[in-house]
Amino acid sequence: MLELISDQLAILGHSQRISVFRMLMRRFPDTVPAGELANELGIKPSTLSNYLNALQRSALVTQERSGTSLLYSVDMKNVQHMLGFLLNDCCRGRPDICMPLQQGKGTMTDRKFNVLFICVGNSARSIFAESLLRDFGGDRFNVYSAGTRPFSELNPFAVQVLADKGHDTSLLRSKTVSEFSGTDAPEMDFVFTVCNKAANEECPAWQGQPISGHWGMEDPVKAEGTDAEKSLAFQRAYGALKRRIQAFTALPVESLDRIALQSAVDDIGRTPVEDIK
Repeated sequence: MLELISDQLAILGHSQRISVFRMLMRRFPDTVPAGELANELGIKPSTLSNYLNALQRSALVTQERSGTSLLYSVDMKNVQHMLGFLLNDCCRGRPDICMPLQQGKGTMTDRKFNVLFICVGNSARSIFAESLLRDFGGDRFNVYSAGTRPFSELNPFAVQVLADKGHDTSLLRSKTVSEFSGTDAPEMDFVFTVCNKAANEECPAWQGQPISGHWGMEDPVKAEGTDAEKSLAFQRAYGALKRRIQAFTALPVESLDRIALQSAVDDIGRTPVEDIK
């Protein structure tokens, strides 16, 4: 056990290997193509292959094949073993010594929870999620959305879909994540990324250790064809997010501890939308 942990820490001691590991952590529970990792991190494919092989050998990352593509994901069970060893052995089970932030293993308090949805442009998917959660769980949640590189205007197809579904669009606007990282910003309880690009980027360190989730999905803004075909792509994105939001609002947030709640959020992101009841 000690030998494996020592090897894992040595592997993560390399600046680029840990950057690969951190991106896979941000994308969990997704599996990520090697080519996407190379492009996003600016690492040559041959060099990335060496880094991924090292992470696999140390049991921190798993590999699977889909057609001709190799997909990678974090081996969360082994990562948890590594972190548990550091906390329980090195820190003698004293999180107050080793970890400056409160761990918050208890249940969430009985109040309205702050939820932030993030994508790159904040013009469609995160706007859909904001509107859906506000309408489905407005009495339990304060809902926000933002973009890492927001467009100046909302996508007109997205606005039309929301209007057709009966959502109030009058207060919606594109916002940047910096609005939610200042000293006067609300402290988030949940932060969700709804696109892979946003999950790949370095976002602010959120105060209060919010529960985070990645619910990546295709970008309807990139749909091509006729206006009817483009509209259909937005309808599908709305429907997929609606099912995830309904699954989220069905969770007994007030009674679950943080570990169980984080696991439930990950399960929603891992489950294909067509299988969500």
